[in-house]
Amino acid sequence: MVYNRTGYAPWSLTRAAGVQSATVDGTIEVPQYIQPTLDTGFVDEKGNWKGIKSSDEAFNIRQVDSAIANGAEILTPSLNADGTWPLDMTGYGNVFIAINTSRAGAYAIKAVMGPTGNFANLAPLNDGATLIGIFQQDGVASTTLGTLFQDNSQSLTADVWDIFWIQGRLADQKHLQFSITNNTGAEATTIETAFMRIV
Repeated sequence: MVYNRTGYAPWSLTRAAGVQSATVDGTIEVPQYIQPTLDTGFVDEKGNWKGIKSSDEAFNIRQVDSAIANGAEILTPSLNADGTWPLDMTGYGNVFIAINTSRAGAYAIKAVMGPTGNFANLAPLNDGATLIGIFQQDGVASTTLGTLFQDNSQSLTADVWDIFWIQGRLADQKHLQFSITNNTGAEATTIETAFMRIV
């Protein structure tokens, strides 16, 4: 079986005619078979390698907040021990947030700007501010700024993981954090959270 076929290069017909002194070879090899390729990234305009993002395989960003009184809020996730921001959505379109509480009842959940550091070289940030933007809903793009994610009264079950899928609204948010408020009307609760980003 022939895998390569030789053809004449358009820049050197003289070579193809048999003149051996031509400076450029008059033939090129053209592959005649299918070969799989793997795309893992690209080189940007500055020559830096940029890998293609892949979805998280598990909930790998976790935090536990204990003794949260009724009416009190937590901000999650917090900074990593090395000072890096854990929930960077750059390259990700969707996110799962999982919440496990020790008390059942209503909780307010909203997406906010994370603290400390910078957002694509801009600082300081409006820490804890509700995230605002323009998004599509039912295939129609909004033309005015609105809250990207806010649920003022989400009923959670005690001692199990309630998992919520947020599609598109928080895509590429570089400094994402969630505010969760205990509105159960009961005693203090423990709130455990976990996150998984999806491309």
